[in-house]
Amino acid sequence: MRKRGSRLAIHVAILAGMATVRHIQSALQGHSPLLLDGNSRAAVAMVLRERELGPEVLLIERSTKADDPWSGHMAFPGGRLDPGETVEQAARRETHEEVGLSLHDAEPLGRLDDLTGRRAGASMGLIISAFVFQHHGETPLVVQEAEVAEALWVPISHLSAPDRHIHKPFHGTGGMAFPGIVVGNPDRHIVWGLTYRFIEVFHRAVGRPFPNRWGAIEGLVK
Repeated sequence: MRKRGSRLAIHVAILAGMATVRHIQSALQGHSPLLLDGNSRAAVAMVLRERELGPEVLLIERSTKADDPWSGHMAFPGGRLDPGETVEQAARRETHEEVGLSLHDAEPLGRLDDLTGRRAGASMGLIISAFVFQHHGETPLVVQEAEVAEALWVPISHLSAPDRHIHKPFHGTGGMAFPGIVVGNPDRHIVWGLTYRFIEVFHRAVGRPFPNRWGAIEGLVK
């Protein structure tokens, strides 16, 4: 009974918008992530840091590249595995390469559900794993310009703020409107697609699920 009451207190704190990284860690410890099998794999890092007004999350704007299916998207740092790597090692390495942020001493907080991402016309999906870390310190971000156009810290509270949630067509969606979250410049910094789905998983895991905003397009992203 005590454990159930403790979990309820954690969820109440998060719902009230007063969550700390410790609240988030406690909630993620109760989440059993869905893990998928496959040979084509990548990993991303959801990096949090504690601030006086609440946790912030690191997001990147990917550089525009013709051969990148997520060109120009807002995303978590990450990429494909190198030979011999685990998915968690890849998430840590890619974060350091893309934004100059070492996660060597970062605290692992939990893992989210694996998701699949599809390139248009591809028969097999890429499996992406996501790991949540807390970064301590004030390390300045140094972006790898070939991969990252900009990196920014965003208050976690912004991800669930109703006035930041939109529906709009994005490049490559054939005019169909998808759910998104404005996290900075409304002309550039909108989280949608794969990263939006990871943020949905995160909020569900910490007891603050999003309303279903997918509507008729839900089956297209499974």
